[in-house]
Amino acid sequence: MNADDIVIIDTSEEEEEETGGRDKVTLSIVIVNYNVKYFLEQCLLSVQAATVGMSDIEVFVVDNHSTDGSVDYLRPKFPQVTFIENADNPGFAKANNQAFRLCRGEYVLMLNPDTVVGEDCLRSLIYFMDEHPEAGAIGLKMINGNGQFLAESKRAFPTPWVSFCKLSGLSKLFPESPKYARYALPFLSPDEMHEVEVLAGAFMFMRREALEKAGGLDERYFMYGEDIDLSYQILQAGYKNYYIPELLLHYKGESTKRDWAFVKRFYGAMLLFYQKYYPEQKALGAFIRGGVYFLGVVSGVVRFLGLSRRKKTPHRRLLIIGYPEHYDTVKAKCRKRMPQLEQVKCWNLDENRTMDAIGRNIQMRRFTDIAFIWPDVRYEQMLLYMDRMPNKTLTYHIYNPKSGRLVSPGE
Repeated sequence: MNADDIVIIDTSEEEEEETGGRDKVTLSIVIVNYNVKYFLEQCLLSVQAATVGMSDIEVFVVDNHSTDGSVDYLRPKFPQVTFIENADNPGFAKANNQAFRLCRGEYVLMLNPDTVVGEDCLRSLIYFMDEHPEAGAIGLKMINGNGQFLAESKRAFPTPWVSFCKLSGLSKLFPESPKYARYALPFLSPDEMHEVEVLAGAFMFMRREALEKAGGLDERYFMYGEDIDLSYQILQAGYKNYYIPELLLHYKGESTKRDWAFVKRFYGAMLLFYQKYYPEQKALGAFIRGGVYFLGVVSGVVRFLGLSRRKKTPHRRLLIIGYPEHYDTVKAKCRKRMPQLEQVKCWNLDENRTMDAIGRNIQMRRFTDIAFIWPDVRYEQMLLYMDRMPNKTLTYHIYNPKSGRLVSPGE
């Protein structure tokens, strides 16, 4: 072929017309915040670390009228983030939809502010979506601040039978039964990939096309239930939902008060789901209403008697993992937060890095608290440590030298 035969086609005008003159965006991240500015700061830092070298990313934070100065505190620290400030608290679903309408990404991530993602997480999910065009949404293996697996990471739809088993306690009596324990799918390994029905709204990585076909979040849900509804709509649109054992730290419930209002909203959301999809199941609706009031009474009694308060550990032993220059600062902050702290040991990463050695050290010395220093320890490493050593009596903390904050569960 001669040079004269080469025809150059200028598609720039067509591309500009399609994108509205805007740069192409691969991933849009949406976070709704309410009075958890330090958790959100850590979340945004982990997102930053997970998107290093990725220029085609946009991040939105919708603040639902926080009273802790979240936006004033965070906006100067994260100038690349678009902050949307609401004059009131319209709820989780409506706030997410506000940002969804502005998203330009091929993929959209709905993310809770009290989470931490690993450095390799988002790239892996983008690759997965690129290779699986049938995938509408992805959820991850969520662990809490004690390293324990959170069952809501993968769920089935709360059909009348599934809900009856959950509310009646049958699912707890037969946790390995696919018939009685379908709600949280405990019989499916949390360390393997599965095609599932329901994903958690704390982390839902979606194909924007699927999100648009699903119609976004139903704004009748103020909080809770909207992720179940959206998961259902994505499947109805012809896509599949996948659970992948990529790790996510979720300080579950840090922005939620476990009180009568929580019980009412949680089970009220379930009731709304049935009214929407099972209108003929009036008996089930009455059963759920009765359950809401019963649990509300139980919740009130438990709070009144102080039974829900976590017992303080009489002896606390702390292991700090990082480099020596931050040891004294972390020790001081931990002693202030934990007056009963009686022993502090430091694990120098210049000398030892082996995960197995750290695990043996923790078990042998019976540490009650582990403080990671970031970025001495990468988020990815922290998540692996926590997943490897889950223990409800072991609490994980993260210290950030740049902000001087020690972030802990229940802070």
